[in-house]
Amino acid sequence: MPAMDVLPRSAFFLDNCSIERTLSVVGEKWTFLVLREVFNGIRRFADLQEGTGAPRQVLSARLSRLVDEGMLRKVPYQEPGQRQRDEYRLTDKGRDLYPILIALMHWGDRYEADPEGPSLLVTHRDCGAPVHLELRCAEGHDVPGPRQITVLPGPGAHYKPTG
Repeated sequence: MPAMDVLPRSAFFLDNCSIERTLSVVGEKWTFLVLREVFNGIRRFADLQEGTGAPRQVLSARLSRLVDEGMLRKVPYQEPGQRQRDEYRLTDKGRDLYPILIALMHWGDRYEADPEGPSLLVTHRDCGAPVHLELRCAEGHDVPGPRQITVLPGPGAHYKPTG
């Protein structure tokens, strides 16, 4: 297949775009706030509600969706003298969203933080150094921004009919 500069973007559809499909699952404020809390070790409904400020019905719907999508799993627990309830734990699929949350946080730290600075700092547990994201190609080269990227149709591209 020719490079993107030879094949115009108008030659194929984006009806199966991975960004659009991802946003259909996680692209809502409460979903990201729930994930923020779960990544920080909060697992129980009442604690998630307190940490996010989400209305009960909204939180319940978001948790159900994250479970249905395979990003969280329910694990039963029972406090003495109480009925059985569920905790919410990340699956591998859910843990794979962590770089997205960190990228959102870093963008917010740069453009939306209070004048005093960001409210949270993410550091490496082993050495204490700040964590940051880097974009690299498979050959190990730094990719500092979109001007160093070429987008090509992938194996799942849906091409428009010609002629």
